[in-house]
Amino acid sequence: MIAHPDRSVNATLLLASGSPRRRELIKLLKLPVQTTSADIDETPRPGEAADQLAIRLSGAKAQTVSASITRPAPLILITSDTTVSLDGEPLGKPADAAEARRMLTRLRGRVHLVHTAVTLIDVQTDRAVTDLATSPVRMRAYSDEEIERYIASGDPFDKAGAYAIQHDGFSPADRFDHCFANVMGLPLCHVTRALRRLGVEPPADVPSACQAQLGYRCPVFERILAGEE
Repeated sequence: MIAHPDRSVNATLLLASGSPRRRELIKLLKLPVQTTSADIDETPRPGEAADQLAIRLSGAKAQTVSASITRPAPLILITSDTTVSLDGEPLGKPADAAEARRMLTRLRGRVHLVHTAVTLIDVQTDRAVTDLATSPVRMRAYSDEEIERYIASGDPFDKAGAYAIQHDGFSPADRFDHCFANVMGLPLCHVTRALRRLGVEPPADVPSACQAQLGYRCPVFERILAGEE
């Protein structure tokens, strides 16, 4: 239920992320955006599932930033966290080239899951919403030489699972058919339906804007916006 359907007129988003990919994607909603960062301990707990890790870290980021706002402001705070899960094990950001090499070798030719949790807080009312996107990703059988070239580019080191699905020089995924923006770190249709729960309707046609920006025909946006995924 949308309590205030006209809030898209004056809603301002506060994206707490240093990721250039997320900062690029959030602009597609066509709402005013401010940005900040959220630094927390992202160490997984023993036995913690990858999806629950993403949810916990997204929530922790939101609480950290929310607590730093001294005066309630007309802002919708947005945080997110992305984890890669292989055989039930979360794969975070590689600490060095050796760890990146191990991750990419393990992922090669296999299907894994990418989970992105998004947490939104209406700063004035303190109402919070968390949503989770999960996408299966099949990796192609890239060669050892391709792994080494990709590591040498420096791209893997700030990314969960040590890869970016959109990297033109590596293009690691094979026949991907789910939410591309999720694997990039900010599933915009999940953000949209979370905003709607807070009474905010983005003025943009989000699925069309996302597909045009990414050059990707999304087969799942209707199901996501309908709450079926």
